[in-house]
Amino acid sequence: RLLKMEEFFPESFRLDLQDERNAFFELCKEEQIWICKPSCSNQGRGIFLLKNPASVDTLQATLRGTEEHRLKKRVPRRAPQARIVQRYIQQPLLLEGKKFDVRSYLLIACTAPYVVFFAQGYVRLTCVNYDAASDDLTVHLTNQHVQKKNSLYGQLKDETVWRMEHFNSYVNEKFRKTNGLPKDWVLTVFTKRMQQIMLQCFLAAKHKLDCKLGYFDLIGCDFLIDENFKVWLLEMNANPALHTNCKVLRDIIPPVVHESL
Repeated sequence: RLLKMEEFFPESFRLDLQDERNAFFELCKEEQIWICKPSCSNQGRGIFLLKNPASVDTLQATLRGTEEHRLKKRVPRRAPQARIVQRYIQQPLLLEGKKFDVRSYLLIACTAPYVVFFAQGYVRLTCVNYDAASDDLTVHLTNQHVQKKNSLYGQLKDETVWRMEHFNSYVNEKFRKTNGLPKDWVLTVFTKRMQQIMLQCFLAAKHKLDCKLGYFDLIGCDFLIDENFKVWLLEMNANPALHTNCKVLRDIIPPVVHESL
């Protein structure tokens, strides 16, 4: 069964498309949080939160000012910086009070015929407890490059990455009974949901790969689980980080690279 977008992807708008940009600014009148990020970047670069109408107005004025400057100076037309705004999920599931997401892998091994593989990845946690109202990006973004900016990272870095088996045991112990989850929810229901979403995204994009003879790629897919155990796809990365700066990553990343090759 094909999923509807709203079943797994937070409401999102492309700011480089006028219709979507206008729809977003028309929609976000009340107090709510959005996350704004470049569409072709990594390591958390260029990401910021829109937490109130004033910050949205500032963004709109910046975009308008850039366009007016281009017209005034008669600069050759270039598309605005490719950015998206995505509705921020304010009630994430927490692990020991900390926000987390899951990095898994999709390997497109071949396009003639299509051959794709899934690999379990790891859990990425923040250094400090979650607070939706915080202005500290290390509270909201889980990737290692951002977490390194937190003063606690040096002493906590091995605690910011969990193996999936550890995550599975934790959910069994802390959430299984109270939330009516089946045993090993992480390795069964959650894993199948990730695979379903990743396959659907691949099917949506595979027509673009038809002309790329010999194409293959390892894609990092980031998932968030909310407090109702709903699984959300945050993004897919064509250039996933392969650093091994803590013990769990030293165990996981080399086999992923080796098996991909």
